[in-house]
Amino acid sequence: MSERSSLETYSRTAERAAKSVIDGYSTSFGAATALLGPSHRSHVRNVYALVRVADEIVDGLPSSAGVGPDEVGEMFEDFVAETYRALSRGVSTNLIIHAFARTARQTGIGSDLIEPFFAAMRSDLDADPPAGDRASADVRCLSATEHADYVYGSAEVVGLMCLRIFLHDNPRDDAQLPTLECGARRLGAAFQNINFLRDLADDRDRLGRSYLTEETRLSASTRDAWILTIRDQLADAEAAMPLLPYDARLAVGAATALFRALIDTIAAAPVERLYQERIRIPAHVKARLLARSTLGTLRGRSA
Repeated sequence: MSERSSLETYSRTAERAAKSVIDGYSTSFGAATALLGPSHRSHVRNVYALVRVADEIVDGLPSSAGVGPDEVGEMFEDFVAETYRALSRGVSTNLIIHAFARTARQTGIGSDLIEPFFAAMRSDLDADPPAGDRASADVRCLSATEHADYVYGSAEVVGLMCLRIFLHDNPRDDAQLPTLECGARRLGAAFQNINFLRDLADDRDRLGRSYLTEETRLSASTRDAWILTIRDQLADAEAAMPLLPYDARLAVGAATALFRALIDTIAAAPVERLYQERIRIPAHVKARLLARSTLGTLRGRSA
């Protein structure tokens, strides 16, 4: 086997590993991503896999295996360092990092987006007390400024990474880029804030974090204010969607439809329920929403 064919085989294997991550963690995002064209689909999966693994490191995966807090920090920094080495070398022995680096090098995802993401993940790790002290520790409550910084690094830059994937082979003129970038950031923020609402109990009780309020518990009025904010964010994102390539419109529109259904369900639920269960959309409802969204995009294209 030649060196080139060896690298191609390894890269295909890395992409299959990245696909297994999204298949294992997100039915909704996975279903929406399946609507992308082959190249875009593979690249988005590669980004998702790196982001998910980094998030798992700081959200307790190593601790659940008995790894101490100092070693968790080392694991995270090793992961960061290997990502940057792969970006420079074009290869990594870590399949997930290799897949991401391949995508980043091909689509122009650079440190301007990667470093804010890692900084947000690092802030979770740095702020968390050792697991054994969790019961006696104060919950970490984010101020409005801290929340904005965290959401930018943890979610908005991921939206911008996806935008670079969509546009690297479908360039847009300079006049359209600000609208597209705004839409990508607002969609990432909306998705993250919805997930914060879905994960209230786990974030507070297991991880000791309160992302949406400076109090340790979200009030009904604060929840309602976040609902309005998220609806505005989704509306801004939808305004930019017509400028996306066709397959991206299909996928992003489908994902947005699913998250709109989630926010409607969250808005109708008592706050207490949000601290008792993670709100989900039944599979048959997801299928109907995906079909309706896809059909709507198809009609828009043919109109």
